[in-house]
Amino acid sequence: MLNVSKRYFGLCLLGSAVVSSCSSSGTRVNPEPNPRVLPPAGTPAPDVSDLYRQIGLIAAPSPVAFVGKISSFASARPDTTLVLVSLSIPNRALTFTREGDRYRAPYEVKLTLNRGDTEAASVNAMEIVRVGSFREINRTDESVIFQHYFHVAPGAYEISAMVRDIGGSRGATQQASITVPALSAGRLSTPLLVYEAVGRSMLDSAPGLLASPRSSAVFGRDSTVAIYVEAYGSGARLPVDFVVRNDKGAQLWRDSATLARRGALFNGVVSVPISTVGVGIAQVSFTRRDGSDTVKAPLFVSFGEDIPLMSFEDMLGYLRFFASPSRLSALRGAPLERRATMWAEFLRATDPIPETATNEDMQAYFGRIQLANAQFRMDRNPGWLSDRGMVFVALGEPDQIFERNVNQALTTTQMSSTTRLQIWQYRQYNSQLVFYEETGKWRLTRPSETEFLALNARRQH
Repeated sequence: MLNVSKRYFGLCLLGSAVVSSCSSSGTRVNPEPNPRVLPPAGTPAPDVSDLYRQIGLIAAPSPVAFVGKISSFASARPDTTLVLVSLSIPNRALTFTREGDRYRAPYEVKLTLNRGDTEAASVNAMEIVRVGSFREINRTDESVIFQHYFHVAPGAYEISAMVRDIGGSRGATQQASITVPALSAGRLSTPLLVYEAVGRSMLDSAPGLLASPRSSAVFGRDSTVAIYVEAYGSGARLPVDFVVRNDKGAQLWRDSATLARRGALFNGVVSVPISTVGVGIAQVSFTRRDGSDTVKAPLFVSFGEDIPLMSFEDMLGYLRFFASPSRLSALRGAPLERRATMWAEFLRATDPIPETATNEDMQAYFGRIQLANAQFRMDRNPGWLSDRGMVFVALGEPDQIFERNVNQALTTTQMSSTTRLQIWQYRQYNSQLVFYEETGKWRLTRPSETEFLALNARRQH
């Protein structure tokens, strides 16, 4: 096993694939966060593949989700460009079976480049992912990376990428239109986010790259991202300027670097600090100091897979039932330059399995928010802020639910003396929380609301 990055664990090379493997009185307990972040109640969770396509990547949704990146580099012949196609596939998209004390998942990748009706290049590869523990099977990060280089003429192409989960007999295919540039003196290559990079010195070879097809980073977990870039032309050294802008075009960070000559070309790796970028979609632009060429690379910074893209402030609003007010207050008061560090400390403190790349408790928490929005949409919009939604998100699914009718009015607004009750039983907390129906909505009784707030406060400490 080769540990190639602090971000991911246990990566190994297999051929051309890399594997890593509310209150009854109507007063709300908390104000609502920005409603734009999560989808309206009852709608599906946001499709992250849409975000990847927005930033220029190839992406297929579940069940066989993958993300692809196309990168171009100069070759020894002026009429040929070296094209790297890299695909990111999460372990969770594949079907694993036991193999001794390990688990294996075979999959197939087919890549085709077409010019009009003519197939210009293709590859069909069968690969096997092997992981050492059952926990790794459900990883959603960039756990499998498939890479392949093509030599093609510059011009417009249609690329088709197919990934098939052999064990599950399912697959996904995505097409995209791409333009392969002619790269000669005065030009820059495609900037590529990488985990590892060994620059080449000859144009008739390929750079030793371990790409990040998702072009992504996780706020608080990744301190920097590394971007590999090549340049072509004469001279001993080549200065380049690079700037990071958000999706509104505002400048977030600017710096410069000097690419060293290595044989027949210039190349190097530059680092971009995530703390200066923040959360969201950004773009890194590289410009040769001689002004002859500018190239761009997307950068997607999130709080992690399966967590909706949102601002730092909105995230703290959503975590009200996950962490204590004191912890959230400390994060909210953090200066911009300290946010990433304090968020990383917060993740470590709340992560039940620190050795994995995912905070499993937070992942489950946001999963419950999505379920609450769907299941309790009639109670309130969004459903996770309804009384039943709050309890479900904070405490999880109850061990048992009882329903009964009582001949008793619980509020002065009820027109009938018969009240429907729902009783949620939590054995772990030795507690029963009672909801009553009023005008089509379910509300906690006042004693149960008090008990819920006390239970959640104890759970958060």
